[in-house]
Amino acid sequence: MADTRKKLRRATIIYWMMLIYIVAALIWWLISLERQNDQMRMFKVHQLDATLDSTISPALYKNQLAAINDLYRRSSTKHIGEGIVFLVLILIGAAFVYRSVRRQFRLQLQQQNFMMAVTHELKTPIAVARLNLETLQRHQLDEPRRQKLIRMTLEETSRLNSLTNNILVSSQLEGGRYTWSREELDLSDLLRACMNAFRNRFPDRQLTDDIMPDMDVKGDPLLLELLINNLVENALKYSPKDKPVHASLYPDGKLVKLEITDEGPGVPDEEKKNIFEKFYRIGNEETRKTQGTGLGLYLCSKIARDHNADISVTNHTPTGSKFAVTFQLA
Repeated sequence: MADTRKKLRRATIIYWMMLIYIVAALIWWLISLERQNDQMRMFKVHQLDATLDSTISPALYKNQLAAINDLYRRSSTKHIGEGIVFLVLILIGAAFVYRSVRRQFRLQLQQQNFMMAVTHELKTPIAVARLNLETLQRHQLDEPRRQKLIRMTLEETSRLNSLTNNILVSSQLEGGRYTWSREELDLSDLLRACMNAFRNRFPDRQLTDDIMPDMDVKGDPLLLELLINNLVENALKYSPKDKPVHASLYPDGKLVKLEITDEGPGVPDEEKKNIFEKFYRIGNEETRKTQGTGLGLYLCSKIARDHNADISVTNHTPTGSKFAVTFQLA
């Protein structure tokens, strides 16, 4: 990543040097043309002055001098106009290239972060599951410890399953290979089932809900389940273990609002728009301690958009975040 940042810094310096050179060359070109235009006007005026007494009358001299000055002004206007047009085109092209290059470098850096995160996220559950299974195989443990190891193993395999689902669904959605199933479904039942599944996975965590019944929406059950799971997992990840994670579902006029609330550190205001970008994660990947790949909230945003829903994050009082998804009522 340090190498990528050095390349970005080097490319930025070269870019600004080239842009300054091009603009300077354009200004020099305009100055040169104006000098030539002025020299041509002076030359014609001198020629006209030489013939004033012998060949032309004062009235004709005055008319020809006015024509020379008029041609000079029109040439100057043309040069300035062309210079402005070229400058605007250069600046527009430069802005487009600058944004494209920086976007490419930023995407490359995010992909590197993603690969680091995925490597860690894949190795950790596999290593934990293997260690637990080897412990069960080699030692005769009492029943409570056996059940604890089995539960931990199931949690790690669930993490691994969630990660692979996020990667596969993200790839299919972007490649247009996912077959949609737009059907009318009860979002209340789906949210309730997801929350019960999380309670079974995390019996030590406080998971509360306030779900209004019969909240029907149109959409794909698998994608909406993935959206809910990612929002709840994100809340569990950043919320302290002794703090609750709350899910609510209620009507809001002709809309259905799903909210997942936690009491974690919250999302800084300047990061609220960035967290839904692909591969984006707050902080430095090399020093970050929280799990994740930067795909979860991106998938939530894409699934919400594909279902004509709005997703947003706001601050939760006194601390934490509130993620809200607003659906059209079926």
